[in-house]
Amino acid sequence: MAFKCTVPATSTVQQDDDAVRITRWDFVPGAVTGWHRHGWPYVVVMLTDAIMRVDDGAKESEARLVAGQSYRRPPGIEHDVMNGSAHPIAFVEIEIKRPEALAQG
Repeated sequence: MAFKCTVPATSTVQQDDDAVRITRWDFVPGAVTGWHRHGWPYVVVMLTDAIMRVDDGAKESEARLVAGQSYRRPPGIEHDVMNGSAHPIAFVEIEIKRPEALAQG
């Protein structure tokens, strides 16, 4: 499943190498990422306060997050994310491809 929305969020890849992929996501109100699955564990760092709605295919949930807040998730999660706020939101997503490569700088 996915949210019924025609407004896509804007993703800007800031870095993509053998260790990580770092992507900034910007959402106008109601924008969505689209249905996707993460192949690596990842961390999200909020740049703005947000109400994020998440559809995981079985249920919809809502999370209220604040700027600077972060969370992590394991690989393999399928979902769609929607901006449920009345204002634009943004976050940075850091996918960890090879943790051992991070130690090498």
